[in-house]
Amino acid sequence: MALAEAKQSATEARLAALSLPEGGCLALARQAALARVQTLGLPGRRDEYWKYTRPDSLTAVEASKATVFSTEEEPMFNEFDRLRIVFVDGVYDEAASDDLSLEGVQIDRIADICSRDIHWAKDLYGVLEARGQSPVARPLAALNTAFASDGVAIHVTGKPSKPINLIYVHSDEVSDAILHHVIRVEKDAEATILENGPAASRFNKCMEIDIADTGKLHLVRAQGRDHERRAATHMFARLGTESQFKSFTLTVNGVLTRNEAVLELLGDDAIAHIAGACVGDGDFHHDDTVFITHDAVNCESRQVFKKVLRNGATGVFQGKILVKEGAQKTDGYQISQSLLLDDDSQFLAKPELEIYADDVICSHGSTTGAIDEEALFYLRSRGVPTEEATDLLTLAFLAEAVEEIEDGEIAEAIVARLEGWLSRRR
Repeated sequence: MALAEAKQSATEARLAALSLPEGGCLALARQAALARVQTLGLPGRRDEYWKYTRPDSLTAVEASKATVFSTEEEPMFNEFDRLRIVFVDGVYDEAASDDLSLEGVQIDRIADICSRDIHWAKDLYGVLEARGQSPVARPLAALNTAFASDGVAIHVTGKPSKPINLIYVHSDEVSDAILHHVIRVEKDAEATILENGPAASRFNKCMEIDIADTGKLHLVRAQGRDHERRAATHMFARLGTESQFKSFTLTVNGVLTRNEAVLELLGDDAIAHIAGACVGDGDFHHDDTVFITHDAVNCESRQVFKKVLRNGATGVFQGKILVKEGAQKTDGYQISQSLLLDDDSQFLAKPELEIYADDVICSHGSTTGAIDEEALFYLRSRGVPTEEATDLLTLAFLAEAVEEIEDGEIAEAIVARLEGWLSRRR
């Protein structure tokens, strides 16, 4: 079907401003992704999955200016021993990064792979993104696959002794970064990946994750804190038998953030948990859009999303659990909640279940509310100042999402950072 004229014009203008990187073994995947973008067109407000979020600034030819946020605050995860991989405005910074050698894992740059004829990532790059285009089109992800100029390919074959930390530094007020990562976790292998930093004025990131039978991957990311930044991230994951994938995202600040996740549980007894917590103030729009497909027996999925909003901030959650025929013994849980600290903020939610099996336990819920006045009164009556009491109740509200982080020390670091941010916002 032909694209509407306005969408076609916007898509052509955006594509004309970009050029395909040297492909190497990824050339065919890039060409196929470009064809998807041209067929689908970039998202518009009339698209069903964009009706709560304006995509204009994410699809414009040029990135909007975003002032670089300056702070003396220690970067997230600095207290941990980890392998650091640094990108500045979307470009790998070798001098700031650690040596990429680590037992149990092989790491290569996407930019280097483009000069090779053979690499394991060839069988994964763009594959999960293409699968994720149905039943819902995700053209910004296809745009990423076609034009991403950098990123990493992480092949986990054992159990690395420390986490891999992808660090995104924003230094140019009009930077427009497109990064693509591919991750393959082999049988019985296990790794933790940390992500942090604002990345660029406009950031388009895609991560494709393939977890083999009995493999495990833990992903923890902290987005922020540049307030004027705009970001669209995409996560595509495929899980084998008895595999596990657990993801947590913390977002503070940002004019616009859209985090999409598409997870497929294809092997029996697989487990997928995805959680998020955000704190938004003022001109802040945060959108979590999740699609989880159960296509195997006795699998478990959890979606836990909490948003704290004030001064006119907007939160969006679109989450779907699809249970295919034959996916018996499915356990699917979904909860999205917002805490509105004033009457000007809003939370828009669209939870969905689509079930074609009869022996399942699936639930979803979504709530919006203000601070519990009884709890606030209880704390105040015991001498806790109002603002401090509000922060304590806010942290308690976010706790269910933070508890999805399996590593206790990382969870404590996230809570400590939240406490610091909240105390400075009083």
